[in-house]
Amino acid sequence: QVQLIESGGGLVQAGGSLRLSCATSGRTFSEFTMGWFRQSPGKARDFVAAITRSDLRTSYADSVKGRFTISRDNAKNTVYLQMNSLKPEDTAVYYCAAGSTWSSYLSTTPNAYNYWGQGTQVTVSS
Repeated sequence: QVQLIESGGGLVQAGGSLRLSCATSGRTFSEFTMGWFRQSPGKARDFVAAITRSDLRTSYADSVKGRFTISRDNAKNTVYLQMNSLKPEDTAVYYCAAGSTWSSYLSTTPNAYNYWGQGTQVTVSS
């Protein structure tokens, strides 16, 4: 069983930066892929970024490429999302997700992930 807890959200001005953290339970942190998704009121949950466990390969949504960086520290069982050059359209609740099957490998689909955190609010003012 995996538990995920996000932190680091807040209110920033456009062009600013935030760093989100996702603390995970478990001794081995063995999930194939860790991902970040975001969701605005009335909209679907959209893919943001993902990183694999074994080879640290990454994938990003086109809307955040060049601005966001996902990383993980397996020793600390923590995943990070560094968000730079934030835009008002980045405003959303950000969710950390873990996928324990091969189908989750750099997956952009929420259904491929088994475990989810409760989310952390990111608000970017114009």
